Amino acid sequence: MSDGPAGGLRLEMRAIRKSFGTQAALDGVSLKVRAGEVHAIVGENGAGKSTLMKVLSGAHQPDGGQMWLDGTPYAPAHPQEARQRGVGMIYQELSIAPHLSVAENISLGREPRRGILLDRAALRSRAQSTLAELGHGQIDVDAPAGGLSISQQQIVEIARSLAMGCRVIVFDEPTSSLAQADVQRLYALIDNLSRRGLAVIYISHFLEEVRRLATRLTVLRDGRSIAVHEVDQVGDAQIVAEMVGRDIQDLYPRSVRKKGAVALEAILPDIGPITLHYGEILGLCGLVGAGRSEILQALFGLELKKDARIRKDGHTVGPGPRHSWAARLGFVSENRKEEGLALSLSIGDNVCLPALGKLGRLGFLSPARRRQNTGQWIQQLDIRCQSADQNIGNLSGGNQQKAAFARLLEADCEILLLDEPTRGIDIAAKAKIYATIDRLVTDPLQPRAIIMVSSYLPELLGVCDRIAVVRRGKIGHPYPVAETSSEQLMKEATRLS
Repeated sequence: MSDGPAGGLRLEMRAIRKSFGTQAALDGVSLKVRAGEVHAIVGENGAGKSTLMKVLSGAHQPDGGQMWLDGTPYAPAHPQEARQRGVGMIYQELSIAPHLSVAENISLGREPRRGILLDRAALRSRAQSTLAELGHGQIDVDAPAGGLSISQQQIVEIARSLAMGCRVIVFDEPTSSLAQADVQRLYALIDNLSRRGLAVIYISHFLEEVRRLATRLTVLRDGRSIAVHEVDQVGDAQIVAEMVGRDIQDLYPRSVRKKGAVALEAILPDIGPITLHYGEILGLCGLVGAGRSEILQALFGLELKKDARIRKDGHTVGPGPRHSWAARLGFVSENRKEEGLALSLSIGDNVCLPALGKLGRLGFLSPARRRQNTGQWIQQLDIRCQSADQNIGNLSGGNQQKAAFARLLEADCEILLLDEPTRGIDIAAKAKIYATIDRLVTDPLQPRAIIMVSSYLPELLGVCDRIAVVRRGKIGHPYPVAETSSEQLMKEATRLS
């Protein structure tokens, strides 16, 4: 192929390069996507997936390389030009204007007009017809977009891309905030888009999603394209090895565990009793909105429950997070950006916040000790960063999550409350966290106790010793992992009575 794509090739990106300072984010990445194809891009956090898509969308200008769209040279100067040329982006963080109506969001930036006046009839008609094409004509085009569910807002964003005539639509981790029923509806919608001849680029950390949706995949690692595969002709082990540059022998390591003394006893009104032992991991599963996160928040004192009784090592824990930290309970929020981290501070400041007393004397903090203490966790958890002084907001999601985890270790927490600790991070980072969790509960000198919330049942079954189903705010009797299955847990989570 000499002049660009041909023979059904919708998009080609060839030898794309992009550097930030001295760091090469993309080092000659190439990508080919056919019309009507769902093409997955997989790789670790920091592999270059987001940067490549920002080049495609016009948000970044490449330092080198070429792009073609339907055989025509393509080099958008900004995202609006990319949309006008036919490339739409559906980001993990949705870009809905919540105060505008659904119809106004769908035509945002390309509003129909009569002279200088907005043509509201055409605006509504365009929105209604586009939503009907997607099979969601029931959405009220006059309703404020901010009042829709996350899945409906996602549909509005997809409708915006279709209304603008986009021929390539990129989905960046689109299922991270969706309930299971909404995930299935999104899958059906993507199937519909590919049948209509659109080219779909799908970015996901879940290989199950890739296998469900994609026909081909491209593996990125360290800013380079490593391999392109037909999805049905490659195994998970090979994909993971190509992503991380080495074999991961066991994604869910499980050392010999010995259940110790009772670490935590809790009676939470309207929720139920919880008993947790040292040396074990208790998993909480359930549908989105079932109340799993609220249970961890109540245990940590963020959600104060009247008449709640929480005892650690037989001693009552006072109300509020301050008493929880003092009792060596630690909490990792599922929303690391808004609740889990101070994004304007350094890695060291974030890691050491709960344990500032260890960093100096007489009220004076030692920056050298802070760097030293943080450095050990950077090394142990393989946090990819320049130094402990780097702003934590500049790290990838997986490295931010590992830093949030390091905070609990720096505070020497004995009970860890982990809410979706691996959400939005790559397989290699997950493997590191799983190995760390296993090491913590099997430490012969100080075995920890862990309660872990996850929406991903294979993760809970692989990591935990017992799993309890949370349904309508109440916690059920925990099952030993050896005596349950994904099907049984899901059946209990979805039953009506």
